[in-house]
Amino acid sequence: MESDREESPFGRVVRNPAAQTLAAMVVVSLLTWVSFLVGSARLFVLAPPVLDPPWGVITSVYAHANPAHLLSNAMIIAVAGGIVSLSTTRLKFHAFFLATGALAAVAQVWSGVALGNPTAVLGSSGAAFALVGYVLASNPVSATFLDRFRLPARVVVVLVALIAFALTLTYSAPESALVAHFTGAVAGLAAGRFRLLRDDRQ
Repeated sequence: MESDREESPFGRVVRNPAAQTLAAMVVVSLLTWVSFLVGSARLFVLAPPVLDPPWGVITSVYAHANPAHLLSNAMIIAVAGGIVSLSTTRLKFHAFFLATGALAAVAQVWSGVALGNPTAVLGSSGAAFALVGYVLASNPVSATFLDRFRLPARVVVVLVALIAFALTLTYSAPESALVAHFTGAVAGLAAGRFRLLRDDRQ
């Protein structure tokens, strides 16, 4: 029967949430570049106030400024997202990607406002850092280490912050969205510690 046949490699790729995310990034980025040409970039960029337009919180996560920006984030998401996708559901993956990306973008915008330097942001780097953080914190080695030593909650919080800070400084390009990267890394590390994306059916 058709249902008993093994799914084709192409079918597995199409159904993979990381691949779906990459495809969405390409489509939205292409639309963003067109919007730059016609003067409608505000549709895809997140800028203060963050809810004007309200969909900017979503579109800005998938939009990228140029092909190099898109490629750099896509490479991270292909690797880290591919790993995460092996042990989660499509719904959890997409929700995590969008939530962490939006949280990171809003944090970046609000930090700029607080410092008197309001700026617009776009790109999935916050979500990419979240995926990397999730991989680092959810693997068996990290889980075994934390469980064995039974570190106090305060120590775990400090440890997460230090790791996120190290990731941000090590893998962020000059003049990039450092607050967004740090926020994404913290969110990913915290989610990975509790394995929030775990597929309970496995």
